[in-house]
Amino acid sequence: MVNKKTFPVRPAHPERICWGCDLYCKAGEMRCGNGAERTQHPCETWGDDWAETALDSESTTVPAPSSQKSEN
Repeated sequence: MVNKKTFPVRPAHPERICWGCDLYCKAGEMRCGNGAERTQHPCETWGDDWAETALDSESTTVPAPSSQKSEN
């Protein structure tokens, strides 16, 4: 059985870690090559209440694909 890492909701120092993958590398020692810069934690971009105000699947509506073919 494989245990998944839990994503921290309120880390103490989010600016010290890259949140772009499961490696959680230090900001200056990124190993994954997931870009040139560190990926920010959601609390850094959306605020400390990001988990409570994040969109959930029930409140988000996605338009259904059109079943009619367009005529050209």
